[in-house]
Amino acid sequence: MTGSSPNILILGIGNLLWADEGFGVRCVELLNERYRFPDGVRLMDGGTQGIYLVQHVQQADCLIVFDAVDYGLAPGTLKVVRDDEVPRFMGAKRMSLHQTGFQDVLALAAFTGAYPRELLLVGVQPAELEDFGGSLREPVRAQLEPALAIALAFLAERGVLATPREGDAEQLAPAQLALGRYEAERPAEELAYRHGDIRFIAQPGREDD
Repeated sequence: MTGSSPNILILGIGNLLWADEGFGVRCVELLNERYRFPDGVRLMDGGTQGIYLVQHVQQADCLIVFDAVDYGLAPGTLKVVRDDEVPRFMGAKRMSLHQTGFQDVLALAAFTGAYPRELLLVGVQPAELEDFGGSLREPVRAQLEPALAIALAFLAERGVLATPREGDAEQLAPAQLALGRYEAERPAEELAYRHGDIRFIAQPGREDD
């Protein structure tokens, strides 16, 4: 781009604790580990912050979002959506609380008149969500590299070039959530319930205090 540098937000949203829900966050994590970006480009682990992300979206001229989205397609299918179509796809099928929340973020940003000029959603159809503490399934993991390539090409078309990073990056999230450590330190199945936090799940014969 010519003229003053645009404010670009590269945002990964989702819940790392529910398998393929973590796709968006893993994309941003990899970009941060591998590349440096020019001033004006910000990478953010949006997690499940929902409406609290609105101030960041309002500040962006260009918004790139990585997410797991239920498009009703084959697991692992990567789909790119642009501009006015993004809100519709973010709410196409309610998959999780964060997804509906981000649709609300975009609506609020539009209402206030502080809305990105360009939006790019790089979404993947999840294969598995009901695995508490789990990681990406192979069809979804295989789309990490293509997803990054799409975002980097989108930026390059606008004159925003990433350069390979030398040395360690400042982490976007706590170290124990980094992909390698997260997977390596997962407890064995007999030690960790896979369908949620056992403390908060109703069980037969159990009465509330």
